[in-house]
Amino acid sequence: MGRIDPRAVVSPQAELADDVEVGPFAVIGAGVTIGEGSRIGPHAVVNGPTTLGRNNHVVQFASIGEAPQDLKYKGEPTRLEVGDDNVFRECVTVHRGTVTGLGITRIGSRCLFMAYSHVAHDCLVGDRCVLSNATALAGHVELGDFVIMSGYAGVHQFCKIGAHAFLANNAAVTRDVPPFLMVAGSPAEPKGINGEGLKRRGFTSEQIAHIKQAYRILYRSKLKLAEATVALAELAREAPEVQPFVDFLPRITRSLIR
Repeated sequence: MGRIDPRAVVSPQAELADDVEVGPFAVIGAGVTIGEGSRIGPHAVVNGPTTLGRNNHVVQFASIGEAPQDLKYKGEPTRLEVGDDNVFRECVTVHRGTVTGLGITRIGSRCLFMAYSHVAHDCLVGDRCVLSNATALAGHVELGDFVIMSGYAGVHQFCKIGAHAFLANNAAVTRDVPPFLMVAGSPAEPKGINGEGLKRRGFTSEQIAHIKQAYRILYRSKLKLAEATVALAELAREAPEVQPFVDFLPRITRSLIR
């Protein structure tokens, strides 16, 4: 065991790497595994079955790995799996999966969960996502890599958000959002592509131009969705950066934000 405050409560059935830090009055439950370099702040709670990878930081008063808020849940063994280098700020809540869903909630690596953000049961969160203050994911939501949710944005259950999407503050997302889009409003509507975010992540001007062209095909051409899908596939042969659009469309379940 690493530096564990004597006032913390750590279950004998928890497995902590040698250098894990646990602050005063934190609670680590049975079935929890925490990787090396991780820090659990004072009054934080981590319940299992939950696996935290390396270098995760759980700040004071966060609740990680608690049972899902689902009336159908009857105490079945479900899981939460978290990658590496994530930060969970004050009062963040992340819940395990359900047996009627995936049985697991999964979070990638290098994500930032700001204060009071919530990840419900059976969600799948990619790498390098940012959930700003008081954002919320309902059950069964999927976030691709590099998704940014601005303050107070919320996502309806079963929605899918594609990689590099940007959800503006107070956005109420009720349908699936393709990759690269910027959406805003209640209900949320497409407002263009997340061009500034793509620049920051190293996309070239030419690549961004192709993604803008894909957006125009999908949202400005007045083509039917099936026709737009064919046109996007043709564009992707010349511009591989458009392929995420093509891959996303067949996976739509909540209908496309359009």
